[in-house]
Amino acid sequence: MASPRTQSTKRKSALPQIGFVGWLRWVWRQLTSMRVALMLLLTLAIAALPGSIVPQRPVDPEDVTRYLDENPTWGPFLDRLGFFDVFTSVWFSAVYLLLFISLVGCILPRVKVHMRALRTNPPKPPKRFTRFRARQEFELEGEAENIARRAEKILKRNHRAYHVDEGGSFAVTSERGYLRETGNIVFHLGLVALLIAMAASHLLTYRGQAMVLEGRGFANAVVDYDSFESGAWVDPGNLAPYSFVLDEFESEFTTDAEARDFTASVTVTDPEGEETQGEIKVNYPLNLGGTKVFLSGNGYAPDVTVRNADGDVAFAGPVPFLPEDGVYTSQGVIKVPDTGGDQLGLVGSLLPTAQVLPEGARSIHPQPLAPLLVLTLWAGDLGLDSGVPQNVYELDARDMQQISEDGEFMTEDAKASTITAEPGDEIDLPGDFGTLEFHGLKRFVALDVRHDPAVVWVLVAALIAIGGLVTSLFTPRRRIWLRATEMGDGRSLVEVAGLTRSEDLGLEPAIEQFISQLRKDLDQPASGDEQ
Repeated sequence: MASPRTQSTKRKSALPQIGFVGWLRWVWRQLTSMRVALMLLLTLAIAALPGSIVPQRPVDPEDVTRYLDENPTWGPFLDRLGFFDVFTSVWFSAVYLLLFISLVGCILPRVKVHMRALRTNPPKPPKRFTRFRARQEFELEGEAENIARRAEKILKRNHRAYHVDEGGSFAVTSERGYLRETGNIVFHLGLVALLIAMAASHLLTYRGQAMVLEGRGFANAVVDYDSFESGAWVDPGNLAPYSFVLDEFESEFTTDAEARDFTASVTVTDPEGEETQGEIKVNYPLNLGGTKVFLSGNGYAPDVTVRNADGDVAFAGPVPFLPEDGVYTSQGVIKVPDTGGDQLGLVGSLLPTAQVLPEGARSIHPQPLAPLLVLTLWAGDLGLDSGVPQNVYELDARDMQQISEDGEFMTEDAKASTITAEPGDEIDLPGDFGTLEFHGLKRFVALDVRHDPAVVWVLVAALIAIGGLVTSLFTPRRRIWLRATEMGDGRSLVEVAGLTRSEDLGLEPAIEQFISQLRKDLDQPASGDEQ
């Protein structure tokens, strides 16, 4: 049986319980430590990687649908985890928020300590300078107090300094480099501001793409965009009410088909109803009420009319064809749903400057010097009534059949129909499918419209963070002390020493410059007794 004394000792050595509040305090200290802040910053960078690896639904929903079809096992699992919309997922938002809290928790105590340090004098000089590597000792003519006051005046030019009467000697203590910690704090404040600005940018921005034909207009409304994405705080029904008409598009190319210039001339109608002329060029967007309109592409749109077998117009208008190479060989499809019978799809190429050879036709220049349409004919169901979104530049041929030269559906031994047309031609389609009239070409432009009110603040925050980091890295933190002790006969023994918190190659030159300036102010030449 244990003695009462042993039991008493065991009771005294028992550890206290930390408790719920203690655990909360421990978690807060861990979260607000610089180590955890760096770990969260690295975690945020890693968490953003899936956004560049797998397709994102806000950017390309069709690509996400294709990915899910091609990966029936992993696709739904990744979808549930939010991998197709990384930047709005719960786990990315959690890391983002924790990083924000961690940075704020790191900064506030450091700001408090730094402000206290700015209001506090540098520490008094040590009693002995012999332990410092950067040290010099020499004699000067004059009283010790006068030498100390002159040294204090010199050091105050770029140091915080004051002199001390030590009884028998006078010492000066100085310190500089407080800007190093200031820069460090500004860097972290810049990071916090950058996080806030990026969050605001994600919530307040919208972006859309639109294709506009010459002579037609564009209004800043969701229905006029080919694709549109916006932040959670954007009201799609309350966009800036401006519009413009594409009056003309001009392009310049060299004889070697090298692009020289692209200019879209537009007539802009502002929210007040006033009209102004404007231009959109590559890398020179049109700024409309904080919304920038970029010229991201251009091409040709064949202006065609398709008539059915009874001579009625089944389709009329320009159809954009997408360029695929530097000479604007363009691919496209003319979809004709209202024929009174089988729906038609005319698939093929547009050659702006066609060169016809025995082995085939090709374009040799981007300008429309000799346009040629080369098409094949398909008939059946275009799938426009299925309710599934469809790419207007591709033909969904699942319920379509290609038409042969004799106007029948393709068989193994039949030859596919090939329709070629130049501007002004009226071509009979194979079989009893009507006619195609090719009137000419119109230009179109692809526009990228972006509205991001926080982009300036993102830039400002980034510049503040970079400025703070540079200041922190290149500002030395150093202390310089001087002690003058009278030796009699009007001379004083002067000791100078310096200390830096990190490797500072400029400490010794700074001490040399200080001593040289002190001798100059005292009007005394350098002597050879310095150590």
